[in-house]
Amino acid sequence: MKRIKKFFRIFGPGVVTGAADDDPSGIATYSQTGAQFGYGQLWTAVFMLPLLVAVQEACARIGAVSGKGLAGVIKEHYSKKVLYVAVMLLLIANTINIGADIGAMAAAANLIIPINFVILTLFFTVIILVLQIFVSYRVYANFLKWLCLSLIAYPVSVFIVHEPWWKIIKATFVPYFEFNFDFLFIITGVLGTTITPYLFFWQASMVVEEARERSANKSGSKPRVSWLLIRRLRIDNFVGMLFSEIGTWSIIVVTATVLHANGITDIKTSADAARALEPLVQTFPHAGYLAKLIFSIGIIGLGLLAVPVLAASSAYALSEAFNWKDGLNLKFKNALGFYGVITLSTLLGLMINFVGIDPIKALVYSAVLNGVIAVPLIFLIALIAKNKKIMGDYKSKALSTIVVGITFVGMFISAVAMIYTFFKG
Repeated sequence: MKRIKKFFRIFGPGVVTGAADDDPSGIATYSQTGAQFGYGQLWTAVFMLPLLVAVQEACARIGAVSGKGLAGVIKEHYSKKVLYVAVMLLLIANTINIGADIGAMAAAANLIIPINFVILTLFFTVIILVLQIFVSYRVYANFLKWLCLSLIAYPVSVFIVHEPWWKIIKATFVPYFEFNFDFLFIITGVLGTTITPYLFFWQASMVVEEARERSANKSGSKPRVSWLLIRRLRIDNFVGMLFSEIGTWSIIVVTATVLHANGITDIKTSADAARALEPLVQTFPHAGYLAKLIFSIGIIGLGLLAVPVLAASSAYALSEAFNWKDGLNLKFKNALGFYGVITLSTLLGLMINFVGIDPIKALVYSAVLNGVIAVPLIFLIALIAKNKKIMGDYKSKALSTIVVGITFVGMFISAVAMIYTFFKG
């Protein structure tokens, strides 16, 4: 029992990051992938795993070794232009993502509660802000970990639906590709909602936050780093990313089997997406309603997890750029700038829901935007992680450098190819 407890104590920023990775934007994008292309992009879940693990491990290691978040490291070792561009790209992507996620939560709740969409968006915005600003970090972190359970509905559904397993196994390991805008648009979104900018900044900052909680990095002193700590971070990171990709794979499989196979190739509303879960509850008299209920709980739970992560990653980045006090462990009055960014970015995101963009489409568009913005940020992470001056003995070894490099090249090619096919028509 003690060994089990010790094992689970390892879980922290990596597991929360992995769960936040399958946010409402992720669920919508993976669902659209399965509905539109069936099992055609299922291979991405397997091929993205080592790429996601490598990038997030590098971010966690940077935070552990430097005692700073990504923005703080960039500020100390690179020009202000690089810092401002990186932070600006993050703020743009995060604000749009926050708006899309809040809208998705409201649309999902509206499936089971007949309340006005605007009222629901305001309700979720207030709940999220109250949790971040007035709840202690330790309680809040534990709350975030429990929300990770919201994804279980999809893996369970995989084994309830009658699946063409040989076809699924083949599609999982044999890449399929189409060189057209629709295919590249969605695959860029899949990459962007999985290997996504806000998680880069979040995980590095949360490793620093965890160190502060353990009093291992008091008053900005040099952090205590050991290979044991790095090993713990890697286990935490791998488990979180594996959990994320199991969720990704399951969502694509379920939507491909239930929606695409039955002629539903375009998800336009939350109700369309919820239909993928109907087989999970088909033995009950009101399967349609129960499917909507399970879908709504998943979207709302993961939204409550992801929106604070998005807002906090922006706050950490901007606070480090301008030397403001930062940290979810600080009280509101002691970190006005940090909590001010959280509040402002959440409210700006909320406003996006009032410009007439469909919540489901907004989620997919934000994923694609993240896929484009992630490219220069991954390049910067690769430079920092292998920099001996910054990382010392904990700089990236050959394997990490190669895999992060492959991630950069793959996402760069995907974004460029998507833009090329768009202009080519």
